[in-house]
Amino acid sequence: MNWFIFAIGKPKLGFARQGVEEYAGRLRGFAPVKLEYLKASTREAESALLLARSEGMFRIVLDERGEEPASRAIAAKIATWEQESVKSVALLVGGADGHTDALRRAAGWTWALSKLTLQHELALVVLYEQLYRAYAIKAGLPYHRE
Repeated sequence: MNWFIFAIGKPKLGFARQGVEEYAGRLRGFAPVKLEYLKASTREAESALLLARSEGMFRIVLDERGEEPASRAIAAKIATWEQESVKSVALLVGGADGHTDALRRAAGWTWALSKLTLQHELALVVLYEQLYRAYAIKAGLPYHRE
């Protein structure tokens, strides 16, 4: 399964960039993940761009209104998508004004990393870490503890 992360806005926080790089490196052994930053604009234009870039992919919208699963549940979802032969998954990270209703309706799943509203660069670090954690759970690695 191929992962594509489409995020609005260029990164500015050095520590967040380092966090993304750390977990992107860890994920390489499990699944290909491509991160693409898209130009910030109006919420409508950003959502239209996210929809266009993710055409034909299983869309996951990152939004505080979404489901807030535990890490093991995310690992189980990934396993299910793999069994269903989902080829490409697009994780959509919005800009400062969030997503339009049309984008949310086009999603296969809406995922809340937290009920808190996260600055998008911090959301990327949490997203990458949770993807790595899910794959570590699936592989039986001792990274995740309960």
